[in-house]
Amino acid sequence: MTAATTSVPYGTAEPRPGNACFLRYELPLGSPLDHVWAAVATPAGLSQWLALPDPWEPKLGASLTLHWQYEGSPFTEDGRITAWDPGRVAEYTTSINGRTRFHLEPNGPDATTLRFTNELRDLPASDLPSRLAGWHVHFEFLTQALAGTPYDWSAWSLDRFHELLAEYESR
Repeated sequence: MTAATTSVPYGTAEPRPGNACFLRYELPLGSPLDHVWAAVATPAGLSQWLALPDPWEPKLGASLTLHWQYEGSPFTEDGRITAWDPGRVAEYTTSINGRTRFHLEPNGPDATTLRFTNELRDLPASDLPSRLAGWHVHFEFLTQALAGTPYDWSAWSLDRFHELLAEYESR
């Protein structure tokens, strides 16, 4: 296990009425705010750890399509930019993942706190561990990308996801 796979704190799920929930992560990142912003709010950055957004227009209300690059099972997801405060907040609401919000705060000159929220609707509670494990894996990819090693999508495997799924199911 690499340092990146152990440095991501576990996320939490807050069930809400009507099969809705909020997933939350708070990540202390050892990268300056402008680097983290580029990773969560630009096509070049997002494609290194999450998905390739194309089309992309960085403004409130703009349409976007995320192209997930999983080896052997790529897919696309349509959405909109639903909050946009450059250098601070990027929020995307998409057809599969609901509302995902990245809120950045500087933590000194070379560190940033990322507060992530994912609002999901019509999601059975039994699916929460899977969603938490999925985001956790991607945040491990994010920490690796910020350290200079973008994720190699041709090496995609579900092994780490299954490890994390077992951990989230036991919590």
